[in-house]
Amino acid sequence: MKQYIVDAFTDKPFSGNPAAVCVMDSWPAEESMMKLAMENNLSETAFIVKEDEGYHLRWFTPGTEVELCGHATLASAYVVLNHYEPGSEEVSFNTLSGALTVTKKGDLYEMDFPTYDLKEIPVTDDMEKAFGVRPVKAVLGIDLICVFETEEQVREMQPDQAMLEKIEGRIQNATARGKDADCVSRSFAPKLAIAEDPVCGSAHCQIADYWSRALGKDKIHAYQASKRGGHLYCEMKGNGRVSISGEAALVAVSEIVAEL
Repeated sequence: MKQYIVDAFTDKPFSGNPAAVCVMDSWPAEESMMKLAMENNLSETAFIVKEDEGYHLRWFTPGTEVELCGHATLASAYVVLNHYEPGSEEVSFNTLSGALTVTKKGDLYEMDFPTYDLKEIPVTDDMEKAFGVRPVKAVLGIDLICVFETEEQVREMQPDQAMLEKIEGRIQNATARGKDADCVSRSFAPKLAIAEDPVCGSAHCQIADYWSRALGKDKIHAYQASKRGGHLYCEMKGNGRVSISGEAALVAVSEIVAEL
């Protein structure tokens, strides 16, 4: 079985968000996929099996299987469209979040994702303790989005991981209006055994939706202000869909020799 390491949402290796992509003829046991995800110790390991129509795609963190992962979807599309179907410009994946289509447009890979219902919730003292700064607003979808007053607060915060686990959301996101981008954000996921996700595509299904409404514009250029950093180009499509585009860079190709 081949495994590819791809950095997503960047055009330079060793930046953006790394994902492992495993291309297989058939499914190994779920326990084996979980063990390999733990061995890789990346925020996501993607597993792909070719089907009659398109591909079946599953995502695993070091702690659990998840229903949606943006950067590993981008990485998977990069692998399929460059190494398995180099003449194609589009690939469709069957996933826990339904059918996901990725289209190659120049150097960008455009992903079609669902949005989530967002509701404003009260800002709490626990949120302030978790992030180390008090948010000015809190919004909850599948993840928590805490909005802060300045970009510097988001960039410089050192959150308390134990406190983050106690507050709402699958992932706890910090975001603010950006200077060189429409917004900046950071994504923390201790509940998924990930201290900080370098660039989180699925979180931006909600972050982009929030800023689209706040700024009154359909297209949002988002920058993930982690140490690795990454750019996401988001566009609200209506009907509960959002497109998220980014670049990708190949880092390594390896062969898994352990029996799964």
